[in-house]
Amino acid sequence: MRLTVRHVTAYDYDAPVPWGLQQVRLTPKPHKWQRVHRWSLEVEGGRKEAHFEDQHRNAVDLVSLEPGATALRLICEGEVEVTDTAGIVGPHGGFCPLWLFEKPTARTEAGPACLRLAEAVQAEPRPLFRLHDLSAAVSDAVRYETGVSHVGWTAEDAVTAGHGVCQDQAHAFIACARALGIPARYVSGYLLMEREEQDASHAWAEAWLPDLGWVGFDPANRISPDSRYVRIATGLDYAEAAPVSGARTGTGGERLTVAVEVRAQ
Repeated sequence: MRLTVRHVTAYDYDAPVPWGLQQVRLTPKPHKWQRVHRWSLEVEGGRKEAHFEDQHRNAVDLVSLEPGATALRLICEGEVEVTDTAGIVGPHGGFCPLWLFEKPTARTEAGPACLRLAEAVQAEPRPLFRLHDLSAAVSDAVRYETGVSHVGWTAEDAVTAGHGVCQDQAHAFIACARALGIPARYVSGYLLMEREEQDASHAWAEAWLPDLGWVGFDPANRISPDSRYVRIATGLDYAEAAPVSGARTGTGGERLTVAVEVRAQ
């Protein structure tokens, strides 16, 4: 399926910003199952300083704010062709060793609530089916609900609270998978939905199985990713795959708005 994407990230500042630097991970990962036909990133209120691949082979643009800027706009547009592989991405690649994806991070440390979820699916002897059961269990345990969590929540916070967004569900899945000894990672990207206009990008998880390699699981929609999903960045958790992250000086506040449009060709 060919998908067209337009993604606008807008920061508005209460006062002029003396200095700011952002890492932008908004370029789709090229893969034999995902062909990027065209993609562009335009910057208003700043400029591109560098482009590089990080430790997960994510394409990263380093963007600086113009001194005294009161707004920053990041405008992404492009066309991507995705093949449906029932969520199978394949062999491990990148600079990070596979064992690193078994280690918990601050956001994916499995506490008592996550461990109970992991234990509930251990009886399934087939690894792939066990992970599908885990995805469904996370979906049941962390009800999708916007406006109830924040970016700093951990997997344990989300499972304990019983609700969250796709980021929280992905962290919960990753925490439980790692507790089961299965390498897992966070994925940020886009999803073609019934409504073309969205107010955020999407997130899900991938787990590694010896016979299949990396396989995607989306607890938010209780499926494995198909041709409606565009993979942008991967990481140990949200911090390493965030669409935009960075720092700035100044004492004023900021307002962030995001507008995403995903359409089928």
